[in-house]
Amino acid sequence: MSRIGKRPVALPSGVTAEVKGQTLDVKGPKGTRSFTATDDVTLTVEDDGIKVTPRGLSKRSRQQWGMSRTQIENCVTGVTEGFKKTLEIQGVGYRAQMQGNTLKLALGYSHDVDFTVPDGITITAPRPTEVVIEGIDQQRVGQVASDIRDWRRPEPYKGKGIRYQGEFIFRKEGKKK
Repeated sequence: MSRIGKRPVALPSGVTAEVKGQTLDVKGPKGTRSFTATDDVTLTVEDDGIKVTPRGLSKRSRQQWGMSRTQIENCVTGVTEGFKKTLEIQGVGYRAQMQGNTLKLALGYSHDVDFTVPDGITITAPRPTEVVIEGIDQQRVGQVASDIRDWRRPEPYKGKGIRYQGEFIFRKEGKKK
């Protein structure tokens, strides 16, 4: 039995949910998200929230039960609070700045890296060494943060590069004489 799947997803005030077949549409102050569940679970909207129940006792339906409930909770969180990832840039001369809809990154290459901001994502650079990525879709926010980080991953000797806020980089000792 799924301990996560048993709990209904609470709907805060200002959030509405509507089920059409296997598709759930969630509307809130920050936007609209939809989630399509597999045929292994049943979605119902009740007074206390959105309830997910498995359609059988097969292994797949029990797996989808907890996963679907978590995905629905992420939809509700996205349209109410949104998701946010912060990247830190460390290194001499490494910096970031926004120019219109493009993030310009100076990362030690012979040219600046231009990253176009995708739809539904908001990127800000409050400081030259900090990039904040926000949006209502947790997966897209994480993917954009990962794409930006891939331009210059932190290296283990000096720690230079782009890292997530609070990320620990295992440091290696340099060669000895």
